[in-house]
This record gives sequence, structure tokens and C-alpha cells, in this order.
Amino acid sequence: MRAYLEKLLGEGRVRIVEREVSGRHELAAVTQASQKESDAPLLFRKVAGSVYPVVTNIFGSRPRLTDMLGAPGGTFCKRWVDLMRTAAPASIEVSEPDDLEEIAISDLPQLTYFENDGGPYITAGLFLANEPDTGAPNLSFHRAQIIGDRELRVRLGSSHHLTQYQAKAEARGEALEAAILIGTPPHYALAAAAPVPYDESELDVAARIAGRPLAMRRCRTIGLDVPAETEIVIEGRILPGLRRPEGPFGEFMGFYVPVGDNHVFEVTAVVARRNAIFHGLVCGSPEDLRLLEVAVATRTYQALLAANLRGIIDVACTPFTMSTVIRMEQMYEGHARQALLTAIGANHDWNKTVFAVDEDVDIDDFNDVWWAYLTRGRADQRAMIVSDVPGFYRDPQKDYWGRLAIDATAPFGRKHEFIRKRIPGAAGVDLADYLKS
Repeated sequence: MRAYLEKLLGEGRVRIVEREVSGRHELAAVTQASQKESDAPLLFRKVAGSVYPVVTNIFGSRPRLTDMLGAPGGTFCKRWVDLMRTAAPASIEVSEPDDLEEIAISDLPQLTYFENDGGPYITAGLFLANEPDTGAPNLSFHRAQIIGDRELRVRLGSSHHLTQYQAKAEARGEALEAAILIGTPPHYALAAAAPVPYDESELDVAARIAGRPLAMRRCRTIGLDVPAETEIVIEGRILPGLRRPEGPFGEFMGFYVPVGDNHVFEVTAVVARRNAIFHGLVCGSPEDLRLLEVAVATRTYQALLAANLRGIIDVACTPFTMSTVIRMEQMYEGHARQALLTAIGANHDWNKTVFAVDEDVDIDDFNDVWWAYLTRGRADQRAMIVSDVPGFYRDPQKDYWGRLAIDATAPFGRKHEFIRKRIPGAAGVDLADYLKS
């Protein structure tokens, strides 16, 4: 992450906050205000109570994600599928870097994001653990409430592979060793966010994205190898047969998840690079939703390809993770509707609304998507409500059941009637050249 951040700093693409901010609400408030007008990352040089600067919103831009993935023309999903078909470079083990120092949890920035949160949280930590039987490494995002220097409390989602790892270890009466990685190079975060089969190594996925062997080092107190370039590594284990209260916490859905009895992470060591940079993520912000989009959009794209639907260009989730947009070239009448129904079946707990649009529509701009629906045909004949289909998994009241599919493509065979008007040269105008005093 440090190298990527330095690249963005060199290009003048990072907003820098020099004044000291409080980790209790103020840092999150400044991040939220900035995200309303810009997708630029923020670097907070001084956070009260800690020597470590904080970066936020580094993943809060789809163009940056496509850049991290090396996706030509912004077609993120196609690039992802192509990468997954390549061989993964083997990892290499390196000796411990000489710039590491052991610190405490209390030395880290203590960030409390939302008004009713139960305390400070680590929100951008990548959990690394090995499958108890096969040793396959898993990377995944989970929140961790800071209780003290030796204890974090973690909520594991029911569908995550890490949850299955922990359950398998717990059934044997064993703790599950895990490392929480804060501030990894981008390819690890993308691998953690993506849909990867249970028995596949997510470190291999990260290596495919990086296009080079990964440098790994041994942890000091547990038997795991971790990425050597990580800014901060929290070593420890998820304890078996023990649950303690965690929360409340302002989750990505925009509501609070109430206090619940969740897993206990025993901290055995915290190791940081000298002058480490801490990554803080505001849940439900564009940065959070973009990372969630990696999983939802790529899974949907793969399902469309598996159904042998031609002409699928890309998939995005905008303006929210549960709203999916398919960009496609229509091949026959009814093509868009087949794509919509296939997409609904691609994710059992996402894709609450699905739009199909033509190739000239910007799927990253919901205004453009909605404009296509309003202008390219009858509103009453291009929407399908699919009733009584289960939705988001954490939904005991069934508030998220049902799906909506909208065909916002031009009527088949009449594409020539809907050619977008353009002003020649408009895309290349730099207003600064015209508005100089």
C-alpha cells in the first residue's frame, strides 16, 4: 500500500490533512465530507493519541480499482476472469525485514466511526488464516472491535470461508491461528474482496493480480507466513468455545448491527514497519462499497459467461452494492431479459435490482443508467418484479426479499434511433485553460 500511495502522492491525487484530528468521529466525518465531492484518497498526517498517520478511501474509486487490476478500457470483470485463468507465480519466503518493531494495539489509531458504535474498530484489516486440513490460505475482510492490548472481538459472517475454518478448528477444541493485515499492497485487498472457491489459495489470486511472486515472512508468535510488505500485522488466534459481546456497529447497509455475542481474537503480537501507515475504512462509504462490488460484480459476470450469454461487456454495482448493472451488446430480441434473469440467480443475497444497458451507457454513473431506462422505451413493459425470492442473508423479517429487473436497453433492431448526441471536442476540454484570469 505504501508504494501505491506514494505513486498517487507523486501524481498529486491524494488529499492531505495536516491538522491533527481526533480518531473519535472527526476523522470519519472529514472522510465522509471529502467523499461527497471527490473520490481522492485522504492522508491524515496526525491522529490524536497515535504516531501513525491514517489513509482512507484508497479503494474508493472504480477507475483506481481497474488500474490496480491492470484492466484495459475499464472492463474490470473481463480482466478478472482472464487473470484467474493464468498460472499463479510461486511465493517466496524472505527473512524478516530490518525495519520492523513490536508495538501494542493501544499504539494504533483508535478510530470510532459512527455515533452509536460500541468503541474503536479496525475496519480495513485483512484476516489471513489457513484451512485446518489442507493449509489453503484465506484472505477476508472482517471488522474487529478493540477491547484492549490482548483482546479484539470479531464478527464472522455466516457465509465466509474463515467462518468455516474457525468452526472446523473449534469442533476439535482448537484455536484458529490468524493474522490481521493492515495496509497491504492492493493486490491482497482485491483477492480478499473477490469470490474465490473454498479450496483455492487467495494468496495465489493475489500473485496473479500482482503478476509476480509474493514475498512472505514468518510471523513471530504463530505459524503463519504473511506478506512482507504489510504495514502492520496483528498476530493471534480466534479462541474456541468463547463468545463475548461485540457492537453495536454502523454497518455497510446504513444501519447499526446491535450488540451480539461474537468471536474473541487473542492478540499475541503486533508488528509494524517503521513509520507505518494505518488504513481506516468508513463502512458503507464508497471505499467499502467498491470493495464489496469486486465480489458481487465478478460473480455475476462469471455466471453470465457460464450461461453462454454472448455480448456481455462488464458488470458494476451502482449506486449501492445491491444494485447491479450489466453493460452488454444485444445479439437478439429478449437477450437483455435473459441476462437479467441469469444475474438474479448469480447471487443468493445480492443483486436486489438488476439493470441491463447498452454498450454506450456509463455503468459507473447511475444517472446515465436511469436516463437509459427513462428514454429508451416504455417504463411499464421493461420492469419485472420477481416476488418472494430470498434476499440478504441477515434478514429475519424478510425486508430484503424480492428482486426487480429493469431492461434499460434500446428496443432490439432500433439501436440506430438512439444514437447519443455528442459535442465534438468536449471530452478534451480543460476548463482551466479557459477560465484563467
